[in-house]
Amino acid sequence: MDLSKIAVSINKAINTQEVAVKEKHARTCILGTHHEKGAHTFWAAVNRLPLSSNAVLCWKFCHVFHKLLRDGHPNVIKDSMRNKADLTDMSRMWGHLSEGYGKLCSIYLKLLITKMEFHIKNPRFPGNLQMSNRQLDEAGENDVNNFFQLTVEMFDYLECELNLFLGVFSSLDMSRSVSVTAAGQCRLAPLIQVILDCSHLYDYTVKLLFKLHSCLPADTLQGHRDRFQEQFKKLKSLFYRSSNLQYFKRLIQIPQLPENPPNFLRASALSEHISPVVVIPAESSSPESEHVVETDDLVDTDVPVLPAPVETKFDDLFGTSAAIDPFNFNSQNGMRKDDKDRLIEQLTREIQALKEELESFRLESGRLCQALRGRVNELEAELAEQSHLRLQAVGESEFLKAELDDLRRVREDTEKEQRSLTEIERKAQANEQRYTKLKEKYTELVQSHADLLRKNAEVTRQMTVARAAQDEVEAVRKEMQEKVKAAQEAADRQEREQLEHLQELQRELVSSRAELDSLKTSMASSQQSSEVLGTQLAALESEKAELVQSLSKVEAELAARGEELERVQSSLVTERESRVKSAETLQNQLNEKESREQALESQLAAARWASLQGAVEEAEKIIQDSLAQIDDPAHISCTSSADYLASRCQASLECMERLNSTRVAFLADNTGVSELVRAVTQSGHLVGDTIVQGSATSHMVPVEQADALSESVKVCGAEALALLGLMKQQDGLAAADSGKLKAALEAVLATAEKLRPQGLELQQGELGDLVEQEMAATSAAVESAAARIEEMLNNSRAVDTGIKMEVNERILASCTELMQAIKELILSSKDLQRDIVESGRGAASMKEFYAKNSRWTEGLISASKAVGWGATVMVDAADLVVQGKGKFEELMVCSHEIAASTAQLVAASKVKADKDSTKLHRLQQASRGVTQATAAVVASTKSGKSQIEETDTMDFSSMTLTQIKRQEMDAQVLVLELETRLQKERERLGELRKKHYELAGVAEGWGEDEEGTG
Repeated sequence: MDLSKIAVSINKAINTQEVAVKEKHARTCILGTHHEKGAHTFWAAVNRLPLSSNAVLCWKFCHVFHKLLRDGHPNVIKDSMRNKADLTDMSRMWGHLSEGYGKLCSIYLKLLITKMEFHIKNPRFPGNLQMSNRQLDEAGENDVNNFFQLTVEMFDYLECELNLFLGVFSSLDMSRSVSVTAAGQCRLAPLIQVILDCSHLYDYTVKLLFKLHSCLPADTLQGHRDRFQEQFKKLKSLFYRSSNLQYFKRLIQIPQLPENPPNFLRASALSEHISPVVVIPAESSSPESEHVVETDDLVDTDVPVLPAPVETKFDDLFGTSAAIDPFNFNSQNGMRKDDKDRLIEQLTREIQALKEELESFRLESGRLCQALRGRVNELEAELAEQSHLRLQAVGESEFLKAELDDLRRVREDTEKEQRSLTEIERKAQANEQRYTKLKEKYTELVQSHADLLRKNAEVTRQMTVARAAQDEVEAVRKEMQEKVKAAQEAADRQEREQLEHLQELQRELVSSRAELDSLKTSMASSQQSSEVLGTQLAALESEKAELVQSLSKVEAELAARGEELERVQSSLVTERESRVKSAETLQNQLNEKESREQALESQLAAARWASLQGAVEEAEKIIQDSLAQIDDPAHISCTSSADYLASRCQASLECMERLNSTRVAFLADNTGVSELVRAVTQSGHLVGDTIVQGSATSHMVPVEQADALSESVKVCGAEALALLGLMKQQDGLAAADSGKLKAALEAVLATAEKLRPQGLELQQGELGDLVEQEMAATSAAVESAAARIEEMLNNSRAVDTGIKMEVNERILASCTELMQAIKELILSSKDLQRDIVESGRGAASMKEFYAKNSRWTEGLISASKAVGWGATVMVDAADLVVQGKGKFEELMVCSHEIAASTAQLVAASKVKADKDSTKLHRLQQASRGVTQATAAVVASTKSGKSQIEETDTMDFSSMTLTQIKRQEMDAQVLVLELETRLQKERERLGELRKKHYELAGVAEGWGEDEEGTG
């Protein structure tokens, strides 16, 4: 089939005309999927269509896609899952419309998405849902859980089908004959596929519910029954309404559901259930073959042509011959009477026949007239009906015009809503981007919270440095203030000194002037001594000049000192202002740093509390999940041992002590939140594990003890949730006391101690001493065996010669190497056990560790005993072989037994060791050395046996024929006896190994270990 033809059919089937999809185009699309074994061409053509902008186009796409999912190739579902996201977005977009095709498209797309998801989850179901009862059982894999889940999925599937049914019917005006209009058929056509799906889903749901009621209690399935009752009522009503529509009567035969739903509480009601069968007539006309009925077609204009009236001509009745003409009297005279009578009788018969024929014609014409009158009446009635239909069509056309106007307005509103939707989507994208940014900010905040935790110490250190700097600035400021004060005092003191000096000079000037005045008076009074006075006057004048000069110098010096004083004062003021500004700046910086520090402290406190809240909520979820697992039916199969439960309880109690101490430390100093968070998280895990292990242990004990243990773990969970609820509140953190939780854990621990097997209650000292004794005894046995082998080797060298001495030396040398390898293995095992105890795996000392892991310890003791016993037996077998009394096979069997015992010892030693331990590697190397030494013993034994047997050559030269025949028969008898004995010994060996395995399992507690791991 040509792909271009398929694409053309797809485009013809999915168009914008509001008519039903033509069947031939849909059939071509279906055949195209089978041709190409998929839906690639279909989706390539559909992706080019504007499905998001035209509702009718989207509706017809859904119809065609539904047909492909049902009747197309199985790969259509797989190929369509790639477009699931686009279909979901389209459904969400059309869901914004509340009427018309938009709402129907949204519902239909949800149905198609649900159908695809159902078939992907349940690939055994074909697209058309046609399955037999056996296939239905295989789909559930005979598992009640699978049937339960499958029923829920079928309910969801049927719910989507019913929603589409109701949506289509609610969108139609059922008071009018909508099923004969093209628009109505466009909406009703997809319901044929829905009816086909609903009939199968209803049948399978009934059968699955009967199957579930046969396996589960009725109370568990109450929700299933209620949901089925609701869907049964809807489906029955919809089937009834559909069967009354003229459109469906020709295309499909819709089944009718029973009056009442099945009674699932009565198992025999299944035999009364009748599977609904939808019948599609083989020759039913498709929607495209219908034509609109015209008025002219209803009137039959071809009136049947009636036969023309029979023209009773004279010649036809009486003949054309004049001889038989009764009115031709010219020829009657010669006729005889008998001929005339016969002619009259003949004519009478013919007239009677013509009368009968005429009567029959009259009756036939009357009947035809009556039929024509009836036909005319029918045509008149049809004409009246067509007239009524024409008037109705005119009304419908007016109604459709009004609807067209409404649709135009709706389209305008839709365009507006589309624009608003685009705006909303743009805002949604912006909100999504904002959410993304907020998420990034939140991530950065979480990262910054971690950075703040790391920088808290740095901030504290910087604060300390800042405080030291502030103290230093304060000291500098005080020092500067003291310096300024000292400078001011020095300036004042210097100013006072200068003023005093100036005053003293002024006083001297005044005294000099006074002296000058007294001299003038004395000169005036005593003119006699004028020369003396003149001389004195000149001296005084010179002295005056000197004084004036010195006065000017003093005044200049005083002015310079005053300027210097002003300059010093201005510099001091400037320096004081700068110091004050710097002090204010430093104070502002210090205040800002303190405010920033307070903000950081508040953010840090909020972040600490948020982290604590998250840890507490996570612990609550863990404990709630553990409590939920107690009531989970799947948890019934889980089992555990009382030993493991006791260890979990002990760990939980230790964690409670740590939680209490960290809580008290956090209340004293809220900076240590990390320890409290770790303690809360660990306590949640340990308490949850204790609850789960307690519930699992209760499955292995008697009912009364199981109920008590279950109640104890539930009380433990409730107390843990109560404690965590208090720790979620800041006010309740101080009052959160773990005493009740400790008491609940101790109760669980006491119950676990009571449930521990009594046979394993060994004293620590006894069990630890027993391990040490067995390891020492094994070492002593190996040493003794090595000494005996050395002694046997010396004795063989002294007594034997030739090949026998060579064989004995080779066997004893390989046995010596095997003893050395076993000795190295025992030493490596001791070192590894000591390393396990020292690494803290379970206890503080070796004896406590052995007692706590009693099952493992018993296995170790058993392995040690086996190694020592094997060494002793091998030495005895080697002694007998050297003396010629033993068998080489016994020595080989002993070697194999030693190899198996050492392998058991290695396995018991490394079961609790760290895989990266160097001592474990050393133990494994020693084990490989034992294996190689064992192989060497077996090889040397086989070689020696072959050498010994070669020396014992068979010489039959001196025997007679009778003797040879006799020995041949004896050899055959011996061969048969040995074969029979070999078979019996092999069977006995198998039984011995089975018994040994059972005894070893009981002694070492393999079964209980498996239960504990469950």
